[in-house]
Amino acid sequence: MQISERSVASFHYTLTDDQGQVIDSSEGREPLTYLHGTGQIVPGLEKAMEGRQAGDQFKVDVAPEEGYGVHHAELMQEVPREAFQGVDDIQPGMQFQGRGPQGVINVTVTKVDADKVHIDGNHPLAGKTLHFAIEVTDVRDASEEELAHGHVHGEGGHHH
Repeated sequence: MQISERSVASFHYTLTDDQGQVIDSSEGREPLTYLHGTGQIVPGLEKAMEGRQAGDQFKVDVAPEEGYGVHHAELMQEVPREAFQGVDDIQPGMQFQGRGPQGVINVTVTKVDADKVHIDGNHPLAGKTLHFAIEVTDVRDASEEELAHGHVHGEGGHHH
């Protein structure tokens, strides 16, 4: 069976950056399981999964536009240190949730000055080409319940 709309696919993956450093991997864990066509994985990877079947192994490079998006300079800001009340030791790399015009936004601290904190609201992988090594482990038809709920149930999925 091939991966297509209305199918559930499971796969192992290793994600690396341009230098070949591993960013994330399913090694030693259960394969990632998703409902194809619902945007649960980045668009470029979902397109590359189309038509694949259990046992397929392949590599795909996903451009930022079809991954986590391009890097937006306007999402990098300086905010007063007072905005972090209750946090005594703010360090680069720390992540916080804030409110933006479109609602909740996740930000990462990039630099800390005496009175200002520099934050970045871009996804940590924004602007980066994603290099995936994929092994498809299973493909099956989605159940009517999974299609109605928009996600996988049972093995490798959501349990109600």
